[in-house]
Amino acid sequence: MDISDIRNDFPILSKKIYDKDLVYFDNGASTQKPKQVISKIVECYSSEYSNVHRGLHYLSNNLTDKFEETREKIKNFLGAKHCEEIIFTTGATESLNLIANSWGLNNLNKGDEIILSVMEHHSNIVPWHFLREKIGIKIVWADLNSDGGFDIKNIINKVNDKTKLISITHMSNVLGLKVDIKALCEFARPKGILVAVDGSQASVHQKVNVSDLDCDFYAITGHKLYGPSGSGALYVKSKNYENMQPFLGGGEMIDRVSKNEIIYNTPPGKFEAGTPGIVSVIGLGAAVDYINEIGFDFINAHENSLTDYMNSQLSEIEWIKLQGPCQDKGSIFSFTLRNEIHPHDVSSILDRKGIAIRTGTHCAQPLMDFLGINASCRASLAMYNTIEEIDKFVKALESCKKIFTV
Repeated sequence: MDISDIRNDFPILSKKIYDKDLVYFDNGASTQKPKQVISKIVECYSSEYSNVHRGLHYLSNNLTDKFEETREKIKNFLGAKHCEEIIFTTGATESLNLIANSWGLNNLNKGDEIILSVMEHHSNIVPWHFLREKIGIKIVWADLNSDGGFDIKNIINKVNDKTKLISITHMSNVLGLKVDIKALCEFARPKGILVAVDGSQASVHQKVNVSDLDCDFYAITGHKLYGPSGSGALYVKSKNYENMQPFLGGGEMIDRVSKNEIIYNTPPGKFEAGTPGIVSVIGLGAAVDYINEIGFDFINAHENSLTDYMNSQLSEIEWIKLQGPCQDKGSIFSFTLRNEIHPHDVSSILDRKGIAIRTGTHCAQPLMDFLGINASCRASLAMYNTIEEIDKFVKALESCKKIFTV
């Protein structure tokens, strides 16, 4: 596999920014889209579009088949056992809210505890605060290690007989730290504790098998998987459906409605109210096809080499402080510059050189508080990035040293 062939699949990578070649290191926020996904979306709107389900005409039946074929693709992509375990959503935010509302509101009571890590994205924090406010659950926090790493013992030590759920990221969107989900589930299962996983970052960098992990829920986001925005999916282990009620009403989620009662559809339709994001789902299927065509063997090997090289380069710059450990992590790098140079200033300088990074709190304010910083710079890599781009990035960082007294 030639990296230049992959780069040629992404039209935006040939774009000039301020007359400079684009170096896109903001993949943790959203990945760029290959032409295979773009053309599938155009094709769907141009020659295939109709509403799905319940239609009796050709266009509706044809697109319904393709819509459900995508569910099969996601099932296989995540290693689920049944298509019915895959709920289409608009992304991980909706998926995590669905867990909190459909499972949490129906199974948690005042005083029950859930455990979150301090490195969670806000989308895996705010829904649980809603339940704290509504029914009085307690949120228990698992901190990082003293060296900035994370061990599942930090969660295990917080468990007691009131613990009902652990909701955890598979890979930190700020630090790139990986969590041993399988070991966590092996601990939680005998105790009757459910495990929900935010797979937004991990699923684009590594092969995921939810059946092997044995988690109860797993959320993915399409726009981080080289797919369209507004697409995503939630894996739900089949037995958990018994204890879940829908939190959105209308459309496909019902079997029958009368003046006096409603009869719900069976899952996953029970949790897919209204007209779905049809074309976004089809685009997500095309993105999964693309990832499968490239293969995680190549993706892992290439991204690991990029990660090692970025680590070696940034670690040698004494006026940069990397956040978190350099080992056992994904291709996400957060850093600050010493002498309190603001990350926004760094981003502005890099932007003029055609380099896109993310700065701010990265929707992870509890982690920023834990680290004792107000914001950080984040460079996040994808399978289409190169060693040469890292060299340009490091050289551009030197411009910050010249502009500011570091």
